[in-house]
Amino acid sequence: MSGISLQGKTAVITGASRGIGKAIALSLAELGANIVVNYRSTPVDELVKEIEAKGVKAIAVKADVSKFDEAEELIKEAVRVFGTLDILINNAGITKDGLVIRMKEEDFDKVIEVNLKGAFNTIRHASGIMLKKRSGRIINITSVVGITGNAGQLNYSSAKAGLIGMTKSLARELGSRGVTVNAVAPGFIQSDMTDKLSDKQKEAIMSGIPLKKAGNTEDVANAVAFLVSDMASYITGQVVNVDGGMVMQ
Repeated sequence: MSGISLQGKTAVITGASRGIGKAIALSLAELGANIVVNYRSTPVDELVKEIEAKGVKAIAVKADVSKFDEAEELIKEAVRVFGTLDILINNAGITKDGLVIRMKEEDFDKVIEVNLKGAFNTIRHASGIMLKKRSGRIINITSVVGITGNAGQLNYSSAKAGLIGMTKSLARELGSRGVTVNAVAPGFIQSDMTDKLSDKQKEAIMSGIPLKKAGNTEDVANAVAFLVSDMASYITGQVVNVDGGMVMQ
């Protein structure tokens, strides 16, 4: 992205093994940031090599961010290797969809634990570092369904709506120390998940998008790259929809 440099910055990206997280990792590396690739199960050795090929440093850290202690170790390892932490991207997320009358308690709890509490866990351990140095960028990857809701995704929508509230509260808490906190809300983005939809389902979704097309992971990564850069230093507490106009507030 022309005009943006993240040279010398260190970024932790949770859930970076594929999809949006992977695209963000590659985008920030392209702009000069050293990358901490967080993953839970999917191997990321090839991604680390791809990042390093861009002339920056990268490490992979296995951690389940829904667990407070593992999130702490993730942040500690980033600081141990790179000396500091400048950027935190909370992207880790799961889905366990189902109508409320059939949703299992454990399916509700697990989505909240990963998608919402996981963000709290990493922020809890990273915020002190950023406050001490009086600078930092935190981006929470939410979703348009956190704004509109979505039938069959009570747990996921609740978690993503919670991330929006978390973003705004944090922006108020951390702003006086030079730390900005924003959220990015993707809409219909081409991914493994959307590839499973039928053509009829895709057409129905597309009909509600003014741009009449799906987005891609790079569209989301570009928005994140802008928000973590110096170009966005006066933007905090905002939710940026990357959705082709699907949701207009």
